[in-house]
Amino acid sequence: MKAQNCVFLSALTMACPFVRDVVDEEALVLRAFRRERVFRDRLDPLAFPDDHLYERYRFSADDIRYLCRLLGPRIKHRTARSHALSVEQMVCVALRFFASGAFLYSVGDAEQLNKATICRTIRSVCLAIKALADVFISFPGHRRLCDIKEEFYRIAGFPNVIGAVDCTHKDKSPSGAHEADFVNRKSFHSINVQMVCNADCVISNVVAKWPGSVHDSRIFRASEIYQCLSQGEFSGVLLGDRGYGCQPFLLTPFTDPQEAQQAYNHAHARTRVEMTFGLLKARFHCLHKLRVSPVRACDITVACLRKERAPRVPPAMDWDNPAAEGPICVELF
Repeated sequence: MKAQNCVFLSALTMACPFVRDVVDEEALVLRAFRRERVFRDRLDPLAFPDDHLYERYRFSADDIRYLCRLLGPRIKHRTARSHALSVEQMVCVALRFFASGAFLYSVGDAEQLNKATICRTIRSVCLAIKALADVFISFPGHRRLCDIKEEFYRIAGFPNVIGAVDCTHKDKSPSGAHEADFVNRKSFHSINVQMVCNADCVISNVVAKWPGSVHDSRIFRASEIYQCLSQGEFSGVLLGDRGYGCQPFLLTPFTDPQEAQQAYNHAHARTRVEMTFGLLKARFHCLHKLRVSPVRACDITVACLRKERAPRVPPAMDWDNPAAEGPICVELF
């Protein structure tokens, strides 16, 4: 081996006559094999039209600029060493991952970055958004309570409603000693996330920390919103499905409704606005399959929540037909 190094150094000296005295032979060998760092050209992500940006990032240019101003103080690099990413590039990297749900190296190929940079950037943006979650996600909402009740009443005539609560499973395949805790009732691994929304499908409360095996009612009883409602801090009721127990502040549908109770169930089903989950997962495909640890999966779920308006349920929808309600349940759960 030493003889081979001597031959290599001799050839290297002939090729580089300006190198006279070799102080450290091993350092010289490593220097010869060291690969030079290449910095690829990165295009300005906001230089494209809105339709291009919306297809890839699910946001327009103005929305991305707003996010940059909001998150910039928390994610901006202190220096520009090693061609550090700008705030706009970091936000767009995270949004592309949220929108596509692809592997990290696929996002890196699209943004011309390596996998490690993509991973660090997504994590930084997620933590920055999570730190601001309480500012934008507030129960019962940022509007007057009477306005929230009026919006719910316009859907199907259901009075005194201030929110609709439900849970959805975010697919996650963990490993380790607690793997069995994440197996839900449908026999796949997931995280059970509870959300409360208003009539415009705007999220007003979220609990993202429970494994898939925990029942919806258990999550609700352990939540902060349950304590507030049970103590009478809010004037109004929530609507939930049959998975919850009926409470003075939580109304559920009749299990076997009689003729006089069917109108209640129809209005209840239309007012619950379960389409919120479908809109959220359609906008951010990463929520269908998260290939990260459970803690990071919860952070990504909270980061993806954003105000989103949904189309109203058509008044002529045939709620007596099970086929009309079935596809919505399959999509959301």
